[in-house]
Amino acid sequence: MSFTIYQAAIPPCIHALSRLSFILEKADNDAEARKIDPAVFLSARLAPDMFALTRQVQIVSDTAKGCGARLAGLEVPKYPDTETTFPALQERIKQTIAYLQAIDPKAFDGAEDREVVLNTPHGEIRMNGAEYMTKAVLPNLYFHTTTAYDILRHNGVALGKRDYLGAP
Repeated sequence: MSFTIYQAAIPPCIHALSRLSFILEKADNDAEARKIDPAVFLSARLAPDMFALTRQVQIVSDTAKGCGARLAGLEVPKYPDTETTFPALQERIKQTIAYLQAIDPKAFDGAEDREVVLNTPHGEIRMNGAEYMTKAVLPNLYFHTTTAYDILRHNGVALGKRDYLGAP
């Protein structure tokens, strides 16, 4: 049996979302233990021109659900970006994972050659499914997951590599 685009895309998205959920749980517990208003973490950013933690999590969710939908030939679900608490972000992650798990893997048959069209602020980008997954989805997914981790680590949350990667 050959390795499929479904296997290359959806399990990594679910894993990244699951690890992000774990990291956010640690941050929420840390804020409580250190008596820090959670809004301090949620609005934190690494640089003035970067998105805050909340937006980083939303982008991970958007990237994952967009990947599943586009590669399966489905309409990308829209989630309002209204989360302002750790529980709300956890709910968004849970909803995204459930969406990905509900997509029939057979819907990905031929997705590596399916045209994907992205409308960006810089114009329309067209690529096939394999390029989309390897050049857009996975780099974006890991960039924003890592940035969320880095924001929290920078703010003193006791996180390490195992928290990001999970147990082998």
